[in-house]
Amino acid sequence: MDVVLIHGMGRTPHSMMRLSRRLRRAGHTPILFGYSPTFETLQGASERLVRRIERQADISHYAVVGHSLGTVLIRSALGRLENRMPAACFFLAPPMVACKAAKYFSRFWPYKVMTGEMGRLLAADEFMRNLPMPPTPVRIYAGVAGPRASWLPFGMEPNDGILSVSEASGACSATIVTTPSLHTFIMNSALVFDDIASTLATLTPPSAQHGASR
Repeated sequence: MDVVLIHGMGRTPHSMMRLSRRLRRAGHTPILFGYSPTFETLQGASERLVRRIERQADISHYAVVGHSLGTVLIRSALGRLENRMPAACFFLAPPMVACKAAKYFSRFWPYKVMTGEMGRLLAADEFMRNLPMPPTPVRIYAGVAGPRASWLPFGMEPNDGILSVSEASGACSATIVTTPSLHTFIMNSALVFDDIASTLATLTPPSAQHGASR
């Protein structure tokens, strides 16, 4: 199956290379997508993502994997995909709500310059609340390797160093998988890959479904 991989903020497609190699060894075709929050708008990057999917992926049967801000890009692109929705979505450390970290750092000019419009939107409650969710199955992977102490920003709440589990899960009904990973490196988790691979193995191509019904 074609699997589109979208990296997170401050990273590049290279950050998804280990996951890409694992997927390829499992018989899938990874497609890496890159973008720059510094120089692109969310709409512009989302439109490019849709064009990449239309050009390179088998739009009748593909999946998407997003890390952090990459999941926001996926959700932003949904309206443009229309009847070409992915068979499944895998969200790695996704900000499902306007998170504490974005709200805190958005007060400082280096964050504003480096993350542009996308960084500002991550801190906007209404925007994050109104982002659509895919109509297809979604699995969320939330890291729990972040430090916990009463005097730290997350207190004793499980977190990945950037997001708490509650921020990564939001109020959605998706399946939540916790993993002993930090936010920045969650895509390298063997547990995450194994779960993605086992889920992909259960997805039946439309052609096979059609053949079985004849």
